[in-house]
Amino acid sequence: MPIAEHGLIGDLRTAALVGTDGRIDWFCAPRFDSPSVFASLLDTERGGFWDISPMCDGATRNQFYFPDTNILITRILTADGIVEVQDFMPVVRERDPKHRQRLVRRVVNVRGRMRLAVRIAPRLNYGRDTHRMERMPDGVRFVGESLTLWLRSSVPLAFDGMDARAEFELFAGETALFDLETAGEADGSVTEPDPCAVDAVAAEALFESTVAFWRRWLSQSTYTGRWRETVHRSALTLKLLTHEPTGAIIAAPTMGLPEQVGGTRNWDYRYVWIRDAAFSLYALLRLGFTQEAQGFMDWLTDRLRSAEPDGAEGPLRVVYSIDGHAHLPEEELGHLDGYRGSRPVRTGNNASGQRQLDIYGELIDSIYLFNKYGVGISHDSWMDLCDILEWLMDHWDITDESIWETRAGQQHHTYSRLMCWVAVERMIRMARQRGLPGNLVHWTAVRDDIYRQIMARGWNPRERAFVQRLAAEDGHEPENILDASLLLMPMVKFVSPIDPRFLSTIDAIGERLVADSLVFRYDPQQSPDGLTGTEGTFSICSFWWVEALARAGEVEQARLALEKMFTYANHVGLYAEQIGLTGEHLGNFPQAFTHLALISSAINLDRAMGR
Repeated sequence: MPIAEHGLIGDLRTAALVGTDGRIDWFCAPRFDSPSVFASLLDTERGGFWDISPMCDGATRNQFYFPDTNILITRILTADGIVEVQDFMPVVRERDPKHRQRLVRRVVNVRGRMRLAVRIAPRLNYGRDTHRMERMPDGVRFVGESLTLWLRSSVPLAFDGMDARAEFELFAGETALFDLETAGEADGSVTEPDPCAVDAVAAEALFESTVAFWRRWLSQSTYTGRWRETVHRSALTLKLLTHEPTGAIIAAPTMGLPEQVGGTRNWDYRYVWIRDAAFSLYALLRLGFTQEAQGFMDWLTDRLRSAEPDGAEGPLRVVYSIDGHAHLPEEELGHLDGYRGSRPVRTGNNASGQRQLDIYGELIDSIYLFNKYGVGISHDSWMDLCDILEWLMDHWDITDESIWETRAGQQHHTYSRLMCWVAVERMIRMARQRGLPGNLVHWTAVRDDIYRQIMARGWNPRERAFVQRLAAEDGHEPENILDASLLLMPMVKFVSPIDPRFLSTIDAIGERLVADSLVFRYDPQQSPDGLTGTEGTFSICSFWWVEALARAGEVEQARLALEKMFTYANHVGLYAEQIGLTGEHLGNFPQAFTHLALISSAINLDRAMGR
């Protein structure tokens, strides 16, 4: 199935992708970053899947979310009847100490009659481990080397090699229930399954409780603008990407999905990027979701406490595991074919070893917003931030890989300087607003030095645009490489959105990086990034483009660009990392980066239209 032909369900610990064909072809357990149980999205033969399909030809399928929830409904329509497959991972209450991880599939006949087949084919540990099957009174148990799964079913199951399967018929009003529960972990512990897992009354209660949970959570939103349903779907998606036990916010629930079909840019995004999580925090705060912001701040406090001021690449890492570990070595899974032949499939991410100076600005800006709209940071966190800032004072003028994590060597990136300016400027603001201690004279001097450097060496007078890399100190003109990340300049208050320099930068980006509202992050041919192949347009940049236009006063143009971007969402409002020029979704899916930018652009365009 194409990447876009999926919806997402989850339980704030892990998530699963369900195709419009009724197949679950991506699911990792018990966490987002655990090895896969189902991964046919990356290899149809060896990946594993859970399929529910009609035993007839000519079926029509469509998919939608149960209103204001993350419960996914797949409708199967035939000449003889209509069946709905209701997929959800039950979440009953916040931080539930009795939470049981389960994947529930409720098959409901709406009209007529239909004969269906189900096949559950787990392939544990990315398809590398074998498992044995044990029959249970109302289902089967899959016992692997590091994971045990209980499958309970209201219809009889047969063994078929390493799979379980069944055929059954439903008449109007009848229901079949399937419940896959994670019952074992790497430490060898095994819990007994819920004895009421497939009872019809209990299943209905789980469904209603999960509906109530999502609607109760969404009711906290303060957004009442023009695109309420779209913004709320993005908020629900961001919530699905939070790991409730730790407060971590992951970049995406998938790995190995290509930026170019058949290409090699296939990365593992199931981790916490400081940058992505900081932007997510901003988006959630703007909508009034302070509890998620507090959860992430708790996670972040531990990272600040364990920062390494003498670390070779800086006190903080670019990306962490959900638990906060920074060692994420890449491994190629050579036995998997990859999505549509896109190899290699990678797990882990070597970006964890890069130096990206921009993360300090994004991080401190999010803390500044939390300090402004939330309960405020503690004394210990402030002192940790001061230590980190002292490192940045001494190192802001060095090379790095910057926001796009290129693998062509470190450069002097304008965007990184911009975010170093943000880091210092926000620390000054917090110190003044709350009377917190800090060397304001020194901080202000460094802030102004960064500002002057960007204006002198990040501006290309010939192109009349801010460009990707700084000019050399010998006075040579900077290269004419455009970079969509510089659309953030007015959003972080570095320049006025109507500053002539920024307006001409918008014009240059619009001419060379924008294709019908879709925005490339940069031109890899003009700025080699150390990787082969090409990529699609970057969805977050497309929403930054909307917001930049809105702030610059081009409200009608911004509105048109936003409405066009909405047409690139998939059938349930989700976005992948990138979009190809023919509209196909590329890269990991769904991506937090994209959905948080959608929220921000919609809020700011609403405000501009209100004026």
